[in-house]
Amino acid sequence: MVNIVIDGKKIKAQEGATILEAARENGVQIPTLCSHESLEPSGACRLCVVEVKKGNRTRIVTSCIYQVDEGISVDTQSERVKGVRRIVMELLMARNPESEVIAELAEKLGVTPQKRFIPDEDKGKCILCRLCIKTCESIVGVSAIGFSGRGAAKIVGTPFDENSDVCIGCGACAYVCPTGHIQMESTEDTRTIWGRTFKMKACDVCGRYFAPEDQLKYISKKTGVPVKNLSTCVSCR
Repeated sequence: MVNIVIDGKKIKAQEGATILEAARENGVQIPTLCSHESLEPSGACRLCVVEVKKGNRTRIVTSCIYQVDEGISVDTQSERVKGVRRIVMELLMARNPESEVIAELAEKLGVTPQKRFIPDEDKGKCILCRLCIKTCESIVGVSAIGFSGRGAAKIVGTPFDENSDVCIGCGACAYVCPTGHIQMESTEDTRTIWGRTFKMKACDVCGRYFAPEDQLKYISKKTGVPVKNLSTCVSCR
């Protein structure tokens, strides 16, 4: 354990933990959009900045990737921190003017849109946090989506913006998306995502459609469990 100070409060934090983790464990709220407990942090959204004093040096750091260290003092609400968050928030609002999540967070932080940034009309609600990509790669294991383009033209999507042959329709990317950018539409027996429509499997016991057939086939291939043994919903197992 290491001894640190957050907003004037002395706390003990697990060695190797990030400032964001230590803050959350002690009830200190730090805004963030790209942090998820199941994925490695990347510091993509930059909203979780804090001011850290170590010895005679004070600097702004990204709390989700900066690890705690003995004796550091953390200020989550300094004027420097608020200034950086304000700029980041204004940029996010300009990139994603249609995002309700970003608008609500901006209101909580007291940030309003500024005329110095021209709103984009073609970025949807994507903040390029990479949560969907990392989930597809490291948790699902199919790598059906990724980045394409550079700079302001960078977007998330399937390779060459074509239907992905490896996508299994699991919807994990839509679930983890913090702003609701990834659209997934479902009917009783189908699910549509990334331009493809997947047939859903009905539970062998209750008849309720509960998972894409492609997803069950993928799980069967990875685990060796027959598809028949996977054809029962959670409620009927």
